[in-house]
Amino acid sequence: MKISASIRNEFQKHAVTVHTDGRQREVQIPSKEGGYGSSLNGGELLFLSLATCFCNDTYREAARRNVKIASVEVTVAGEFGKEGEAASNISYEVKIESPGCSADEIADLIRHVDSVAEIHKTLRSGIPVTLKGV
Repeated sequence: MKISASIRNEFQKHAVTVHTDGRQREVQIPSKEGGYGSSLNGGELLFLSLATCFCNDTYREAARRNVKIASVEVTVAGEFGKEGEAASNISYEVKIESPGCSADEIADLIRHVDSVAEIHKTLRSGIPVTLKGV
């Protein structure tokens, strides 16, 4: 799967586009109140990425186990220090409602998804990020 994301920003215009395997989608994120930049910061989007990945992967892995999921709630939290510092103390909590599943079955599903969630694995592996064209 090939993915790219882009932002074009000018005064009071903030266009966010993602491409996945040739499919393009627009994501609605408004500009900051001052008109320039995004109203969401990168840390917020990073944590949202972790939550989204875990949520989506829960449904995928549950389907593979023939488990019906009524709801998934993922809350990611962490800290950023001074400008330019990496995040620290990132953790997350998961609540899953699944009629007919025991607490042990749900806990097993959560542990499994934690081991296969791609964004989590990417961050844990410390993958390089390369600046091009400068």
